[in-house]
Amino acid sequence: MGIAVSDWRLARTVCLNGGLGVVSGTGIDTVLLRRLQDGDPGGEVRRALAAFPKPALVQACLERYFRPEGRAPGEAYARLPLPTAGRHRDAWVMTLLGAYVEVTLAREGHDRPVGLNLLTKLQLHTLPALYGAMLAGVGTVIMGAGIPRDIPGILDAFAAGRPASLRVDVRGGEGLTLTFDPADFGLRPDLLARPDFYPIVSSHVLAGVLARKASGPVQGFIVEGPAAGGHNAPPRGPLTLDDRGQPVYGERDEVDLPAMRALGLPFWLAGGCGTPGALRDALAAGAAGIQVGTLFAFAQESGLWADLKADVLTRAQSGALDVFTDPLASPTGFPFKVVTLPGTLSQPDVYAARERVCDLGYLREAYQTESGRVGWRCPAEPVAAFVSKGGDAAAAQGRKCLCNALMADAGYAQVQRGGLTEPGLLTSGDALGALSDWTPGYGAADVLRVLHG
Repeated sequence: MGIAVSDWRLARTVCLNGGLGVVSGTGIDTVLLRRLQDGDPGGEVRRALAAFPKPALVQACLERYFRPEGRAPGEAYARLPLPTAGRHRDAWVMTLLGAYVEVTLAREGHDRPVGLNLLTKLQLHTLPALYGAMLAGVGTVIMGAGIPRDIPGILDAFAAGRPASLRVDVRGGEGLTLTFDPADFGLRPDLLARPDFYPIVSSHVLAGVLARKASGPVQGFIVEGPAAGGHNAPPRGPLTLDDRGQPVYGERDEVDLPAMRALGLPFWLAGGCGTPGALRDALAAGAAGIQVGTLFAFAQESGLWADLKADVLTRAQSGALDVFTDPLASPTGFPFKVVTLPGTLSQPDVYAARERVCDLGYLREAYQTESGRVGWRCPAEPVAAFVSKGGDAAAAQGRKCLCNALMADAGYAQVQRGGLTEPGLLTSGDALGALSDWTPGYGAADVLRVLHG
């Protein structure tokens, strides 16, 4: 559910009402940074940081970034240096602290497990996010947008108090290895509770590969269909577009549920499952339950920017909502669900008016330069810069800066050069129109009551 939309408040409320609340770890270093620069209203962030086991890291963070009075109107957020494989300490410290804060706050007031969601494609930030969440007692880790084969072994290593390593993909060259050692951050190599791991899959074949060949045990799966919001798996076979330019999914993209049952591990169905009937059907098909995103994203506890949430809920009452599966929007190359809304990057005039900039860089890919070194590039960065790094200009067309746009969706929009504020780009599942059945101001507890009948 994007950057800070599935935040600690929403996850905590879901847990308090009997579900598995999941916090987003995507961009959590920048989320923490911007919360502190906005003055940490309510003091929750600082309260959670006070329990972190290395006070010196916390003190240095607060001295550097906390703004008691918040930013001045129109003032830009300070940024972290863009991390690379060899220069990433600032980003790793903030990711470690951010994941710890999010899980700690989500766990307050109950004893149910809390989940963490990460994108497999964001390899530079994975290790500190996992360790920070485990320090806070996360119960489940969920990862999609790639094949997270290395993650179970990383969780095993951290649980045993050992450093862990992750292989980072390098286009055109051999991969490189990142290692997170708790001792490098002044942390004792304590034994930690090992969370369950549920990779997100779109086929029983991938689920079987991960069950047999992952680096450690997998406890279950999230089976996500193309109706889900955010990134979707590409259709199998040659890409075909419909008359609107959306990828066409067919029978080959349907998951073989009997084959999923035969794996002997629990699985949850996701994508268009936010109804009582979908829950009943999932259970009847042998699933352990369902994963729901869209209904919770627009609940009052979610981290979605209040104005954006209100706009969508108002439009839902008149049926004026549209979701487009954009094959080009995401720099990852995966299809990405986009809600067509005025004032967002879904509108051609807004997209054309935005100056391309890559100042967060989460979706950059590593590539091998002509000199044999490792560089970093993104199809959504300025086209000339992308081409200068060996990128294909055609691959940059239509790409949108999801990093800045999703930050804006959560109310953390950057003020760029010239005073221009980054526009958002809202994502949602195909079932967005079902919001017309919900009264604006509904809460996460209402969603759970309806789903359980």
